[in-house]
Amino acid sequence: MAAGARTRAERVASSRLPVAVWVVIVLAGAAALGTCVADVGLPWVCGAGSVAIATAYSWALAARTGGRPVVVGLLALVLGVLVVVSDDDRLRTGAAVLTCVVAAVLAVMVTVPAVRYAQAVREVVVAIAVAAIGAFAVVGFEPVVTIARFEYVTLGLALLGAFAVVFRLGAGLHGLGRRGVLTVLIGTAVLALTLAYAELLRRYGTPGLVGSLLDGVAWSRENLGAFPRPLETVLGVPALAWGTHMRARRRQGWWVCAFGVAATTPVANALVNPSISLEETALSVAYGVVVGLVIGLVVIRLDLAFTGSAGRRGRRAEEANALRPEPARTRSLL
Repeated sequence: MAAGARTRAERVASSRLPVAVWVVIVLAGAAALGTCVADVGLPWVCGAGSVAIATAYSWALAARTGGRPVVVGLLALVLGVLVVVSDDDRLRTGAAVLTCVVAAVLAVMVTVPAVRYAQAVREVVVAIAVAAIGAFAVVGFEPVVTIARFEYVTLGLALLGAFAVVFRLGAGLHGLGRRGVLTVLIGTAVLALTLAYAELLRRYGTPGLVGSLLDGVAWSRENLGAFPRPLETVLGVPALAWGTHMRARRRQGWWVCAFGVAATTPVANALVNPSISLEETALSVAYGVVVGLVIGLVVIRLDLAFTGSAGRRGRRAEEANALRPEPARTRSLL
């Protein structure tokens, strides 16, 4: 019995070793990048920290999505070292784009189902934290970019990557069902309208309308220290909260979670704009999370009401039956 117990303990310890090593690498990379942001580190430390984070994140994303983490991790390491050694602006920018996309998609994939709203809040915080560490790795590559183009490219690639993975997790398009199709259509419409409105406003908006909106942004930045990013607030964070909540009940929740990259991508590329301070960026993300969680709560309550679980007693009864299983956060989803 003692020998069997020791054997089980050894198996548990061996299974946790890769996760522990991964955490150490991420923390070391984040610490290195922190010294760079504070302008107290050596020049090569920034590149080393970015390579460490990019490698660890690539390994984790491959492991989480049923890929080959060793192969992907080694490839990311080799390419990262080549980028830093070559010191070519185009390669650095490409590495920053890929790191941003990997961080944004991984941040969504590491979430787990949330039976209650409080657990959904926890999952949103976890996703934002993962993306925020990725943001330091992105800026550590010192990309040379046009801000708007970088944001659009990373968002587009992150959406493609997230939906490619979710297509497998959600049992393909036939696993959507009517509610799933409706949810995806609504999410796509909100995404398109938000992006189109921002672009049309920037290009063709009337001076009065643009002026009034910019006055509101200026007031928020002056009095609150920052203004939340609309895409993160209106779509990304509510999608993460509602999606993780739905995943505890239906696999269609993965399709909702895919829109969570609308929150994690803006966080992962938030530091690329040098005109915005680190403090303002952090406040902007925090405000977006808070307001987005309020919207997510409203959406979840409406969802429960439409499914016949309105009221405190109805919600508790519904939560007791929300037992759809998923692998643990550190296990492969596929």
